[in-house]
Amino acid sequence: MDHITRPNEQDEYFFEEGCFILEMSQADIDPEVSIARARVEPGRTTRFHRLKGTFERYIMLSGTGLVEVGNYEPTKVYPGDVVRIPPMTDQRITNIGDEDLVFLVICNPHFLKSCYIDTETGQ
Repeated sequence: MDHITRPNEQDEYFFEEGCFILEMSQADIDPEVSIARARVEPGRTTRFHRLKGTFERYIMLSGTGLVEVGNYEPTKVYPGDVVRIPPMTDQRITNIGDEDLVFLVICNPHFLKSCYIDTETGQ
């Protein structure tokens, strides 16, 4: 069934940003949009970063986070919340709960590592 993707939990990996990622839709299957599951452990904060030419959305699934996006005040996020992040906007998220913070990351166009810019230095 080439119209259904079933990610394998064993394919989850730790990304340099400071979270675990499970790719759910690969570029060769869906070149327009990438979908990944992100998991941030309790007490952990991801690195400030931005994506060049890529609009990102976080769809919160479980846990409680504190998201920082651009010049907006840090904001608590909960399951069901959607965070929209325009291209070239600094962002990071902190797990402020006692369980894993889990959310979907939807990028268009498809996420490319070459578009990832770490902006932690100087923040």
